[in-house]
Amino acid sequence: MYLIDTNIFLEVMLSRERKEECKRLLKALRDGKIRSIVTDFTIHSIIVLLDRLKRLKELRTFLLSLTAYKGLYIYTTSIAEEVKAIEIAEEKGLDMDDAIQYSAALSVKVDAIISFDKDFNGLEIPRKEPKDILDSS
Repeated sequence: MYLIDTNIFLEVMLSRERKEECKRLLKALRDGKIRSIVTDFTIHSIIVLLDRLKRLKELRTFLLSLTAYKGLYIYTTSIAEEVKAIEIAEEKGLDMDDAIQYSAALSVKVDAIISFDKDFNGLEIPRKEPKDILDSS
C-alpha cells in the first residue's frame, strides 16, 4: 500500500515533464494492479489549484475519474491526525502540506510515499517515484 502525493496527479493534469511515467502509474492504480491511498487533503488541494487556474473542465474530469480507480482509496484525515501533523512539521521541518500527507502515511502504515517531493527523503517512510513502483510490480 502506498500514499500518492498531490504532485503525481498534477504532473499529468498540468502536462509536466514526467507526465507519461505518472500516467502509467495511474493506469496501474485504475486497473487495481497497485493499491494506494490519496488523502482528501490532496483532492481539495487539486480543487483549489485547478479553480485558480480556471480549469474547471479538467477538475470535473479528475473528480469523476477518481471513482474508476480500482486500486485507489480516498483517506480522510481526522482532526487528531492534523494536530499530529503540526508536531511532525515542527519535528521534521516539513511544511503543513507535507506533514499532513506524512501523518496520513504513518496512520495507514504505507510502504512508501509516491512523490517527486524530496522533502520526504530521509523519513521513516521512504519516498519512491512512480518509476520505482512500476519497475518493481
